[in-house]
Amino acid sequence: MSGKNVKVKIKVQPVVVMEAEVARKIRQHSRSSMKAEVCGVLIGSTDDDRTVIEACIAGINAAQGGAHVTFTQDTWEHIYKIKDQQYPDDKIVGWYHSHPGFGVFLSEHDLFIQENFFSSPQQVAWVYDPHTDEEGCFGWVGGKIEKLTGMRFGYSQSIEIDSSAANENEYDEDGDAGGMEMSKPVNRTPAKDRNDPAWVKWTNRVIVTISLLIVGFMAHDFLFMRVNSPAARAFQHQYEDALQQAQQQVEQRVQQQVEMVEQQLQRCGPEIRACQARLDATALGPVSPAAPAAGSPKKSPGQKGPGSAGKGNDGKH
Repeated sequence: MSGKNVKVKIKVQPVVVMEAEVARKIRQHSRSSMKAEVCGVLIGSTDDDRTVIEACIAGINAAQGGAHVTFTQDTWEHIYKIKDQQYPDDKIVGWYHSHPGFGVFLSEHDLFIQENFFSSPQQVAWVYDPHTDEEGCFGWVGGKIEKLTGMRFGYSQSIEIDSSAANENEYDEDGDAGGMEMSKPVNRTPAKDRNDPAWVKWTNRVIVTISLLIVGFMAHDFLFMRVNSPAARAFQHQYEDALQQAQQQVEQRVQQQVEMVEQQLQRCGPEIRACQARLDATALGPVSPAAPAAGSPKKSPGQKGPGSAGKGNDGKH
């Protein structure tokens, strides 16, 4: 099988450099509306291999919604008025909008805006989620909109483009396949300023929490030492002495009251005993007459007295 020359196109993602102050303003604008999307445009300059974002203009009077935002006529009038006044020599290099609570991506509505209003090859779309602090940049790569990885903040870092990676470099390679299009990343030096990943943010939070705990323990020890100081011990002794004196005074007053009660009982003792005797006598009641002696004969109604003894048959014998 004979070899064929294969022409391969390498797509290079554009490099985007954003001023740190611009990123801060975008985040601040997005956090002002945690339920509805906000938008604005990116101001800066472009050259052959990168887009530089130096400022932003908030989209006033935009048609906002929970999951969409639209640039109205009033919005564009405000944007161009600010641009002509403050950035006459710069141009619009893209736009930004927020996704409050539903991640970083471009919806169908967002793609429509990018394709119809920001169709220049070096114009980008910046998306920020104020709920999770996630953010991302999307741009044109080979005629399609893709998420960009070559995002940098500020000018302090150096960005070097590999000499073999031009926008549409072509080279010949032996093979049996037809013409095909490939994507190859560009070698760049790592930047110092970039978005921290989630694990870095959580690590920072843990470190701050531990630091606060250490400060709390140190404050506790300091206060404990202040409590155990000579002045604190002297105050504690004074407090204990005052408490003991108050307790003694209370006991003395109670003892005096008990003695007074006992004296009153001694004075009223005879009267109390007399009253008790009268109460006992009243409880027993009056004395009943004596009953007849046991064994004495009882008189029946028909029984006669002794004078009638010896008389019978009416005195007749």
